Amino acid sequence: MVEIVGADGPAFVWCHGLLASRAQENHDGLFDWRSVVEQRWRWVRFDARGHGESAGTNNVAAYSWAEMSRDLMVLADTLGIPRFAAGGASMGCATVLEAALQFPNRIDRMVLATPPAAWEHHAALAEHYRASAAYLRSQGEDQGMAALEVDLRPPILRAGAPAAMPNVRPEWLTAVLRGAAASDLPPPEKIAQLSQPALILAWDTDPAHPVATAERLAEILPRADLHVARTLRQVREWPRLVSMFMGPA
Repeated sequence: MVEIVGADGPAFVWCHGLLASRAQENHDGLFDWRSVVEQRWRWVRFDARGHGESAGTNNVAAYSWAEMSRDLMVLADTLGIPRFAAGGASMGCATVLEAALQFPNRIDRMVLATPPAAWEHHAALAEHYRASAAYLRSQGEDQGMAALEVDLRPPILRAGAPAAMPNVRPEWLTAVLRGAAASDLPPPEKIAQLSQPALILAWDTDPAHPVATAERLAEILPRADLHVARTLRQVREWPRLVSMFMGPA
């Protein structure tokens, strides 16, 4: 499911995070880039495969981050967008990096929000995803989905906010989790080859999206600017930072 917000200017294609969707992001209000639209960018949003209103599959390989990047480029081709700015959170961040490596001339700049645990930090997160998938299988997907408490919010975001439940249909959830468990960010030496300007946005207190990954990306990307939020108020500043990074279209 695709949504285009704004005028007929250059495209800023946004990729949401694992188990999220456009609707979830609307509810949270954390990745609201309307200020970019006011600068005459076209904000292109879509629900990733198996998430939100998009169709899914039980094929685990379909949910690898490399496959998600191919979905992104197919979407751009379908919409007739030859070159664009790309951004994403968590899984979406990984999607953008994979796509930029495969099609470096297609992506103009990158907004990399909440980079996921990667490289030496990935194993613990992958085990958590596999354990969650095994629990769902053992309970039966419908019953397990209702019983499983999936709190997607790190402490920095939890003040008075309810836990976020997966925006994935129960029959696809185990495959989505296993696909994420089998995925990692591209090797640092490959990422270092990317020359696009990059804005990296990280938040503290989240083991699934550690500041260490964001800091490593800032070290290896040659044109990166890193901002780490230590408070919710600083997270709320992200739309302004993204607007400044993108500039007028």
